Amino acid sequence: MSPKSQQQREAADKYLKEKVDTIVTRVPKGRKAIVQAHAEARGESVNGFVNRAISETMERDNAAPGATEGQTESIGEAGE
Repeated sequence: MSPKSQQQREAADKYLKEKVDTIVTRVPKGRKAIVQAHAEARGESVNGFVNRAISETMERDNAAPGATEGQTESIGEAGE
């Protein structure tokens, strides 16, 4: 794969700035490889896996007895 041109980098940066938010997560040493292997075994990227995990947990938490209605917003489809 050839390196990106300056114009391609600028377009990618613009897209990311306009369309996505970034969350940084830290895990104990060695855990990153475990998460990567888990996601890969299911045909997902790490980003897709994390987004799915967040969505499923929020849905489960909101369905739990005593959950406050409208406490959190749905993030929609788990994106890549």
